[in-house]
Amino acid sequence: SRVAWNESHHCRLLAGLVPDQFQMCRRNLEVMHSIVRAARQTKSVCQQTFADMRWNCSSIRRAPSFGPDLLKGTRESAFVYALAAAAVTHSIAQACTSGEVPLCSCGSVPSEVPGPDFRWGGCGDNLHYGLQLGAAFADSPLKSSKLGTQALKAMNLHNNAVGRQVLSDSLDTKCKCHGVSGSCSVKTCWKGLPNLGEIASDLKSKYLAAIKVTHRLIGPRKQLIPKEMDVRPVKETDLVYLISSPDYCTPNLHLGSLGTQDRQCNKTSVGSDSCNLMCCGRGYNTYTEEVVERCHCKYHWCCYVVCKKCRRKVERYVCK
Repeated sequence: SRVAWNESHHCRLLAGLVPDQFQMCRRNLEVMHSIVRAARQTKSVCQQTFADMRWNCSSIRRAPSFGPDLLKGTRESAFVYALAAAAVTHSIAQACTSGEVPLCSCGSVPSEVPGPDFRWGGCGDNLHYGLQLGAAFADSPLKSSKLGTQALKAMNLHNNAVGRQVLSDSLDTKCKCHGVSGSCSVKTCWKGLPNLGEIASDLKSKYLAAIKVTHRLIGPRKQLIPKEMDVRPVKETDLVYLISSPDYCTPNLHLGSLGTQDRQCNKTSVGSDSCNLMCCGRGYNTYTEEVVERCHCKYHWCCYVVCKKCRRKVERYVCK
């Protein structure tokens, strides 16, 4: 992230690039800041999104050296591929808007007629450019690599496309008011993307409803179809996976499971972060921790806030 990205030899600094990505890096140095930022965001957002689950995406920290949980066609790898593909597109689209990338600018003005109380203006996110370069970068390892089975490549390409589709569907109208004393007599509106956390939340719902598939010859070509006969056909917006995941309760390096020992749990929850589910029935230990936080805050005219520091004890619960 500290690299200037102004000379082509900088592309050699990135581990894990396939030849097509390396060539794209050399030809499009100006977008590499966005791609590096997307990789960093994918790591942090994935871990935040799954902080309350047994699998908490901690294995993504080793990228690009993925473990078995992200290499073998699990539903976890489906989520990570979809999120990473969305993140690259998202990052490039917003870099165009902020003026970071000289070859692109604001998104095109929408063709739909604006409502009576607003006009198109501002600088919309350039989703078209983001999709174009994002897809080229994210999909090229799956198209050029000799590693992995055809089924795994088909799965990952499908999930990459799902990530970009969820991002495209999230493009929404954002507006800013103008007028005397904030009267909002005129609204200027543009098309903008939400933050990546919202995209990850939508993809998490798809992860929970992901379909187990097999890669089978249907007519002239192989397709991903549901493994179970009574499951509806796979849609373009469904995440798919090939093999079932471990329960992630106990460490198993062969399966990519780190286990949940010493993970913090919520004693009062009935969800996935509950001590019963997180600790897999092993029980939990309780300890008390002193936390320091701001309190008794007062606003002083004009314009600052002064707070005191308060200490209080809280109970924490960790899995045995």
